[in-house]
Formats: sequence, structure tokens, C-alpha cells
Amino acid sequence: MTLRIDRVVTSGTFSLDGGTWDVDNNIWVVGDDSEAVIIDAAHDAAPILAAVDGRKVVAIVLTHAHNDHIGVAPELAEATGAPILLHPADEMLWEQTHSGVPHDDLSDGQVIEVGGESLEVINTPGHSPGSCVLWSPSAKVLFSGDTLFQGGPGATGRSFSSFDDIIASIRDRVLVLDDDTRVCTGHGDETTVGAEAGDLDEWIRRGN
Repeated sequence: MTLRIDRVVTSGTFSLDGGTWDVDNNIWVVGDDSEAVIIDAAHDAAPILAAVDGRKVVAIVLTHAHNDHIGVAPELAEATGAPILLHPADEMLWEQTHSGVPHDDLSDGQVIEVGGESLEVINTPGHSPGSCVLWSPSAKVLFSGDTLFQGGPGATGRSFSSFDDIIASIRDRVLVLDDDTRVCTGHGDETTVGAEAGDLDEWIRRGN
């Protein structure tokens, strides 16, 4: 069975530490023709629900809790009846946007079944303490959130982030995957593990 992957791009703002920036976000709707997982919940529910196109939503998985990735999670949950899953280490960020709104926990090693395929949760702290990526071993696809982009790691210059942690996460948990693993990122163009693997020393030299 082939994993169906639909990409939705929405636009809005990211706010943290008193600053606000315009951003375009990737949302990934992953599964088959009958059910799906929504990965991230950015800015505007309508185009995300259009990509779902009436399928059963198994879960709304948040790669981390920066506001640009979680803004419409409660709206999507209400529309689909699906649980919101977030790593508890990002609870303080969740509360900044959705104070008092409940969600279920995402955990390292958790496996989410959708459309006859498995998505494995890998905790990759650094961009935020609870940042996670989702890996489909059968499809060789990694949904990297803001942990890894085309050209380098996610930003670590703001509250609750750590450059040393994100480098360790990428080195020990992402770059160990096959070079031809497709990397579907939280912003911008996708890449592959192999395309990024040779640049780790340069990232460390450059710092955050």
C-alpha cells in the first residue's frame, strides 16, 4: 500500500518572546483514501479540511507547540472528532496559545496507525523541548516539523530552545535513517536525509 501524502500551505504569523514574524507553514495530511492523520495545524482550518476531503481523521499530531503550528488545532478537533496529540514537554508553549484547552500526549516511540501504514514518533528536542518528528519506515518519509529543513536545523535562538540539543537530535535520531529518506518539512521545500547529512560539521561551526 502506498502512503498518500497531501501538502497544504497556509500563511500567518509566528509570535514568541515579544516578536512576530510572517510565515508560511506546511501541513501534511497523511494516510490513504479513507483515513488520515493531520500533521500540524497552522493558521487556517478550511484548506486543511479540504485536503482531508471527508476522510476519517485518526489524529491531529503537532510536531511542537509554537503558535504557528497549533493555532487551529482545537477547530480541527471539533470539526473531525480527532484527538490532538502533543508532547508534554511543550505544554508551556501550548498554554501560551490555548490556555486550559485539553489535548492528549505524544510520546517517543509511539506508533500511530493510519491507512494500513505506521508512523513512528521520534522526540527530537532542540527547536523546543517537545519537538517531534514522524517517520514512516515503509514509505521512507520523515515529517520533520521544525527540527530539520532543507539547508539546516530549525532555529534555536528563542525561549525553550537549545542548539546543542537540536544538533544531537538530528545527528543521533534523524541522520541515522537511510540517505534516500524523504524529509517533509514544517516550512519551505522538502529535502532528503542524504542531502543534509554531509553538512553537520558546518552547522556546528556556524552555530545557531
